Amino acid sequence: MLTGQYLGINVVLKHLPTNHLVLSREDLLELKIMKDLNFEHLNSFIGLCIDPEKVYILSAFCSRGSLQDILNDNVIKLDENFKLSFIGEIMKGMDYLHKSPIKQHGRLKSSNVLVDGRWIVKITDWGLMRVRQKEYDTVNETFNALLWTAPEILRETLESSTSLSPNSWIGSQKADVYSFAIILHEIIFRLGTFYVQSDACVSSREIVMKVRSGEMPAFRPSTYEEGKQDHNLLAIMYECWDENNSKRPDFASLKSRFSSLYKTKNLNLIDNMLTMMENYSNNLEVLVEERTVQLLEEKKKTDRLLYSMMPASVADRLKSGVKVDPELYPSVSIYFSDIVSFTTMAAQSTPMQVVNLLNDLYIMFDDVIKTFNVYKVETIGDAYMVASGVPVPYDSHALEIAMMALKIREGVAAFKIQHMPNKKLQVRIGLNSGSVVAGVVGLTMPRYCLFGDTVNTASRMESTGEAMKIQVSEAMHHLLTDTKADFVMTERGTIEVKGKGHQRTYWLVGQKCDAAVA
Repeated sequence: MLTGQYLGINVVLKHLPTNHLVLSREDLLELKIMKDLNFEHLNSFIGLCIDPEKVYILSAFCSRGSLQDILNDNVIKLDENFKLSFIGEIMKGMDYLHKSPIKQHGRLKSSNVLVDGRWIVKITDWGLMRVRQKEYDTVNETFNALLWTAPEILRETLESSTSLSPNSWIGSQKADVYSFAIILHEIIFRLGTFYVQSDACVSSREIVMKVRSGEMPAFRPSTYEEGKQDHNLLAIMYECWDENNSKRPDFASLKSRFSSLYKTKNLNLIDNMLTMMENYSNNLEVLVEERTVQLLEEKKKTDRLLYSMMPASVADRLKSGVKVDPELYPSVSIYFSDIVSFTTMAAQSTPMQVVNLLNDLYIMFDDVIKTFNVYKVETIGDAYMVASGVPVPYDSHALEIAMMALKIREGVAAFKIQHMPNKKLQVRIGLNSGSVVAGVVGLTMPRYCLFGDTVNTASRMESTGEAMKIQVSEAMHHLLTDTKADFVMTERGTIEVKGKGHQRTYWLVGQKCDAAVA
């Protein structure tokens, strides 16, 4: 189906299944009548376009497509007023058509009921019954097109299940009423055309032949959860598809009855649209509020994750889009610790037990460092690194790191390994003070890292230490001596430090108040 413009009007060009069209005088008179018909719920007939090889019918373009498309689109929500508006407008359009010189439609189905941009129903494909006769490309297409056809029409025009293209479509006003009932079922239940509730799949051919047979009770679409539907609409539907066509009402009486039943309903679609927009706006405000709460909660989670990866001051600068340049810190203190004989312990444990061990241990470590002015730089396997004086300079960084180290050693002494309750966990701890360069490294997984000889020496203090002892460098020893914390330290002597030669180191035993305990 093609679209275009004619005299500034958007039009649809529908190809007719004929390459050669000869119009009789009766055809020309009907075309004149069709051109002159002008009603709100009939789609305007623009004219015929006859080329040597192709023939097109031009009609007004409806931007929202067919009613069938709308009903089959589950995304489109139709409330009761919308459905009633569609039903009432189809009745009005068909009543006008039946009272016009055209007399009948003959091909009424949901795909021939269009909806324009203002949600107004426009009945199309009316008139020119002789010209519109069509042989469908496949058997399935033919029987699909017959699902709206009244049983008496099927019996008159469809000789058998193999005679697919009748010589002529003999429509009637009563047959249009039957077709309307099938559309009404589509609107009420939104289960597709001629829905049949069955364990087995029922084909269009089977449906058409059952309707044509006139079996009793008459074969009709299944009604689903009938008790939840409008009983007045169901009553109209049952009357309109009655097997006895003389018992079917006409559209004039249907229109009058419908107006009487729903006179208190506001069936003006513009008003309905405004109401829907107001409800949508209210729902949108609630949805925005809910999404805002969810967004804030997700932001808090993201912030917590970011703050766990790097210092708060650095994270805040990153969130603000400020570039974090590497920075020199002249005096900081570094803590390193490692589990003694961790490799042996891991070999005797399952991977899950190793994970649980480290998780329990580091939870205890994290609880300890919360009480000190320090920053956990990273954990790599069983290694744990903490710094003080960075990224926020702090004069008493050596004091904080030393007191934290004593507290961690105390916690390790009381630590219980879940899967090895009789084994005592032991750690080595090394401390050092000096200058470092700190900065954010990486884009995908950015990390706040410390660089410099101070870091390397702190690591050597740990690796050359002994179980459950805290080894401090000479630089750290000088800083702790200058504090008033009364730390108890003993000289270890000179040791070989890889890459540094011989260095004097000390053991941090404790503070005078708890030295005896240590």
